[in-house]
Amino acid sequence: MSTNCVKMTEMSVFNSNKKTVLSGVRPSNRLHIGNYLGSIKGMVLLQNSAEYNNFFMVADLHAMTTPFDKNRLAEDTLNIVLDYLACGIDPSKSIIFIQSYIPEHIELAYYFSTLLSVARMRHLPTYKEKVKENPGHITMALLYYPVLMAADILAYKADFVPAGKDQEPHLEVAREVAKKMNSIYGTHFPEPVMFKTKGAYVPSLKGYGKMSKSVEGSYIGLCDDIDTIKKKLAGVPTDIGRGDSIPKEGGVAALLTLVALFEGKEKRLYYERQYLSGGIRYSDLKDELAESIFAVLKPIQKRRKEFESDLPGVFKIIKEGTENARAIASVTLSEVRGKVGIIKI
Repeated sequence: MSTNCVKMTEMSVFNSNKKTVLSGVRPSNRLHIGNYLGSIKGMVLLQNSAEYNNFFMVADLHAMTTPFDKNRLAEDTLNIVLDYLACGIDPSKSIIFIQSYIPEHIELAYYFSTLLSVARMRHLPTYKEKVKENPGHITMALLYYPVLMAADILAYKADFVPAGKDQEPHLEVAREVAKKMNSIYGTHFPEPVMFKTKGAYVPSLKGYGKMSKSVEGSYIGLCDDIDTIKKKLAGVPTDIGRGDSIPKEGGVAALLTLVALFEGKEKRLYYERQYLSGGIRYSDLKDELAESIFAVLKPIQKRRKEFESDLPGVFKIIKEGTENARAIASVTLSEVRGKVGIIKI
């Protein structure tokens, strides 16, 4: 890294001797308890480790690969940053940045795209799924998504990427790019792998699948108040409250999982014993569960309000994080430009 870049980043928490972790969230909706327990809580713990550089990206460009509301994109992007901060992401320990303000990602993605065929991209299962979901919105941006994701990761030479199994095909593309760049051009990109933080699987309130911000009615938002939480839990499908065996799927299974996550395993066992004997009063279970969930969210919501009351300070965090990220990405881009033969003027 050049002397100038070291000066630009010495206020950041980046250390080239550490392994690097990059995590990104599309600003397609507000974060929920599944995001918190499944990923962010683990990343908060990770940022306190001396072993890793931590990058938290708001992937606003990726949000444009599927239908989006141009009137909400900026607001949604800010909300993700506020949620990050409220959940405990510390800008003195992690770098928080906005993807679209790092043009180095775009240029790197172009160089990487010269290594990948259109057929390769079209055969990715994630691309096929999105085509089925949005048949009237099959864009070049959608096809290009994994290439840009590879640039997001490799711009910081990230070793690890916390992601769900559905993103594994995209990580494979990033590894393929790293291998080809290293083989053809003599770069030194690590081959990024999926990184599992200490997290939890949080089921959908609909009784099937996992909680998702893209599925309305499936999640409890980080900003939901107690009445909203109670209303959402009241809508979880249940049965008569008793049976010969504990349900393994459906609304009852989802409720028991949430009880274990927010009230503890002993409480779940208590309800399981009730289910196998006299029966569960779901109204009592749901009310108690709502109170336990809100007890976790209340301090997060309090911190969020504090950040909301100081938006200039929040934008300063975004600006400094983005500048620090760009300083690092520019070093990678400069290296790649030289390796692929771009003239220096």
